[in-house]
Amino acid sequence: MPAIQKWQDEGSGERERALEKARGGGRIVRAKRMVVAVNPTEFEYLEGNIPSEWDAWIRGRRKQPPSIEELVKNQHYREHIKGKAREVDERELALQAKEYEEGLVARPAQTIAKGHAAATSFGQPETSEEPVSTANTFQPGSWIPAAKK
Repeated sequence: MPAIQKWQDEGSGERERALEKARGGGRIVRAKRMVVAVNPTEFEYLEGNIPSEWDAWIRGRRKQPPSIEELVKNQHYREHIKGKAREVDERELALQAKEYEEGLVARPAQTIAKGHAAATSFGQPETSEEPVSTANTFQPGSWIPAAKK
């Protein structure tokens, strides 16, 4: 109870300042914009479900909500850019195929990975009659009995 007595002893000015600080310190708090979904299931929302223009307005990164014309214009622009990217990819693949046919570029070698590079052994351990020593490991040679006579 000493804290309460201290407030009472110091007078109302100190108490009012403490209460104001507890309420938020006189800061201006920006209003939050809330979206009420038609189908409110949180797990179905993914980044990009709504247009980026609306997302920017909801999060307060822009002052005005987007207009229909702006949304349509930006959608056409995105489709145009995707089409150009597809054309560039097709041209690149055609050029690469032509270079392979002419022999200007070697085809990439098909390698088979048998294990991870950090693994100490790949697949089944092979036994040999000779002793094997690699780094810190020593494996003595194995004894295989002779065939019966």
